[in-house]
Amino acid sequence: MSKEAKHGVAEAIAAHLRDAIERGEYGPGDQLPGENTLIKDYGAARLTVRSALGMLQAEGLTTTKRGVGVFVRSFDPIVRNGISRVSARKWKAGRSVWDDETRGRRPTVDHFEIVPEVEAPRDVAAIFDSNEKVATRRRRYSLDDKPVIVATSYLPADLVAGTRILDEDTGPGGIYARLADIGQSPAHFREDILSRMPTKAETEELAIPAGTPVFVLTRTAVTEAGDPVEVNVMVMDAGAYVLRYDFDA
Repeated sequence: MSKEAKHGVAEAIAAHLRDAIERGEYGPGDQLPGENTLIKDYGAARLTVRSALGMLQAEGLTTTKRGVGVFVRSFDPIVRNGISRVSARKWKAGRSVWDDETRGRRPTVDHFEIVPEVEAPRDVAAIFDSNEKVATRRRRYSLDDKPVIVATSYLPADLVAGTRILDEDTGPGGIYARLADIGQSPAHFREDILSRMPTKAETEELAIPAGTPVFVLTRTAVTEAGDPVEVNVMVMDAGAYVLRYDFDA
């Protein structure tokens, strides 16, 4: 059998398994048939079956447990409403931006780092349009024991020096409420979203299955006077998120 023909058989096996997953024959967390079963069912060579299973993993549909088998990826996605989550009504009332999107599940910060003063990356410095130093807050959030997002906030170092914004626990309403406390309340937000494949370091830090892209979401918070007070760069496991924007016509 030619190389092209073997690839076609692998695609056909992958398509059949994909259809079974979409129909619910195999649900989240279910194990797919093993290699020996697929070899028998499809009359295909082992390498062809492995190629088909690799296609499903590359699409982010499955994960492999070494020595056990291939399983349908199991994770209840986070429905992230980009508009309501940063509503002033929410943070002025001391609520978390996570309240409405994790449905009672609480994310944990399993890595946290604060740097009080550092040079801003070039793209972030361009948003602030100045040479001033920035303070950074870097957090990795996990949900259901799975890393889902690494977020780094950049804020003008002089502005936030000596405030609770540089504490690990910023208090009710988070950093936006604390910015309001010092007269720098965000009045406008802009989000730019880029989708790309992760770097090796991002793959490891987010524990992303092979072939899964990331969203890189950059949110800029601006005061009523038009001054940017925070740039938050978030690297998100694209397979863990639904990005929702709900607004009136």
